[in-house]
Amino acid sequence: MPSPDTAEPGSDGLDRGMLPGLVGYALRRAQVAVFQDFAREMAAMRVPVTPGEFGILVLVSRNPGLSQTALARAIGVDRSTLVPILDRLERHGLIKRHPSPTDRRSHALELGTAGVALLPLYEAAVRRHERRIQRRLRAGEGGALIAALDLVLDGAMSR
Repeated sequence: MPSPDTAEPGSDGLDRGMLPGLVGYALRRAQVAVFQDFAREMAAMRVPVTPGEFGILVLVSRNPGLSQTALARAIGVDRSTLVPILDRLERHGLIKRHPSPTDRRSHALELGTAGVALLPLYEAAVRRHERRIQRRLRAGEGGALIAALDLVLDGAMSR
């Protein structure tokens, strides 16, 4: 007799044990599928971006002059992780870095010429992507899912 936390085998015949009952496992499986769909949607773009890069472009567009330090803090990475991502975005003209007018040791960020031109196209692609990944949810369930994930985040961040 299977243990109580053993779920039905997956379509591949594997017994996943307790995994299907774990929030983290479900999140990771969903994240992989969502990111793959995002990549397919962005593949047609002149400069395809990742979900993280799209998030950076939105934050920079909404907060002109944002410092690299504040951006790193906002997305939850250290500055050294952020630098190569910004280098790539800058190389494609999606963002511009210039010396901060208030702190000569840091850079202020703004959208580059390509970023200004492409951000509306990225936003339209992300809307299509969001409609597709939420197509099986009923009205209001997308918002409820986001609220529930915020609670999971809060639980994971507090110790």
